[in-house]
Amino acid sequence: MVTFIVHPAIPQGTATVSEPNTTVVIIPARYDSTRLPGKPLVDINGSTMIEHVYRRANAALSVDTVIVATDDVRIYDTVTAFGGEARMTLATHRNGTERLAELAPTLECDFIVNLQSDEPLIDPLSIDMVISKLIKQGPDKPAPMSTLRCPLSTQVEIDDPNIVKVVVDSKGFALYFSRSKIPHTFDNTRQTIHPVYKHIGLYAYKRDFLITLASLAPSPLEKIEKLEQLRALEYGYRISTVEVTNNSIGVDTSNDLEQVRKIMSDGET
Repeated sequence: MVTFIVHPAIPQGTATVSEPNTTVVIIPARYDSTRLPGKPLVDINGSTMIEHVYRRANAALSVDTVIVATDDVRIYDTVTAFGGEARMTLATHRNGTERLAELAPTLECDFIVNLQSDEPLIDPLSIDMVISKLIKQGPDKPAPMSTLRCPLSTQVEIDDPNIVKVVVDSKGFALYFSRSKIPHTFDNTRQTIHPVYKHIGLYAYKRDFLITLASLAPSPLEKIEKLEQLRALEYGYRISTVEVTNNSIGVDTSNDLEQVRKIMSDGET
């Protein structure tokens, strides 16, 4: 059973919505962050980061509704002030998947997209692509969720444990995600034969599967790598991936923030 917190004068998630939607993007956003506190509300060229992410999600052609799911009234107030839709959620969620799963039973939709609140440069086309990948699968063992990957171009990125890597099979289904360099190479010449892929943390789920996934206990590899997507693989579910060329920059540190501000100031996106 999903329990909703109560906040004065703020509507909570309920079991009905006014109109059914095919695809809903949910942006989980919490105020507390170890490396960059208050991250969703930092200013990027005159607008908060959460507004940049929201508007990019809203620009995707496949999206019917965008919702910010938060446990902080400051984020809620900021989103509603710029005309966005926000829902208050529990403060006890361990990750974004659980925060999405709290709202999922209240939404009449087929697909739910998990878009991180620290992706102000996300390409709306990438959102359309991850949704299309989930919808247009063939009948041969279709996956209940999809995500994105892009090739890494520098050794610094490949060796960085903060950049998650993914290896896939011949049909693009994920085999494993890791903070380590995968696949391992004994010499750098092998990299030209098989690229190292960065995992971009944008997910599309079949609505009912998202609810199921969040109900499962955290898995061993998930806890070791601190990567929640490994839960799906460890329980035997498939994750379909689609390759994109746009290497979106997630804002985890103050250095990332300054890099994003410069990119936007220079009009590169």
